[in-house]
Amino acid sequence: MSIDIYAADEQREHEIDLERWIALANAALVEQGVRGLAEVSLIFCDETTIAALNLQFMGKLGPTDVLSFPIDSEPEPTGRVPDAGGSGPGEPPASEIPQLIGDIVICPAVAAKNALEHECTLDDEIALLIVHGVLHLMGWDHEVDEEAERMEARERELLGRHYRPTGP
Repeated sequence: MSIDIYAADEQREHEIDLERWIALANAALVEQGVRGLAEVSLIFCDETTIAALNLQFMGKLGPTDVLSFPIDSEPEPTGRVPDAGGSGPGEPPASEIPQLIGDIVICPAVAAKNALEHECTLDDEIALLIVHGVLHLMGWDHEVDEEAERMEARERELLGRHYRPTGP
């Protein structure tokens, strides 16, 4: 049983080490208590794509650095579900059905601008955005100051344990 992270690099401006970021996302998910079969998507996209998503889902104009789309648990159907696509009565055991956690979409072009502003490397910024995205998938938020402080502390903790910068 494992966490499957489906990653895609759909932008051309910055080189992305998908395997490195999959490993970081996996470590953060495990630390947040994800166990068993689970699925997450990690998408790196361009500014046009993330701006469209930001407008559609957040109602905000312009590109952003990261968006997280948790898949809320829907109530399980009760009784027999004849159209569920099974081969006969009943359903597969719950242990064989992956938990769909959600999607994280990151824009490296915006992350690069943030990295300059924060005086860090692009890798440092992407690592932060991955951990930030994972925490959002797990229900963390930063709408009020206390939540933001808790979330930032958890980000630092996870990065300290699972992220090692590769360059100067």
